[in-house]
Amino acid sequence: MEATNLAARRTEDIALDLLKFIAAHANVGAKGPGSTGFVPSPTAKPEEQINQLLELYGRCRQAVEAPVK
Repeated sequence: MEATNLAARRTEDIALDLLKFIAAHANVGAKGPGSTGFVPSPTAKPEEQINQLLELYGRCRQAVEAPVK
């Protein structure tokens, strides 16, 4: 069971690193203008920014956990 927990934690860590990379390069959750189409409103509320990040994290988890074809 410990190996399963380690594998799940590793997947979460990879997804979190992917989130950090994408958010930094796409200015997701930032108040400034975006560079790759993820352009938050200049008046975006903190709740909206948090929702963007949570949605992006979910997408990162799906990408990391997807089977390799």
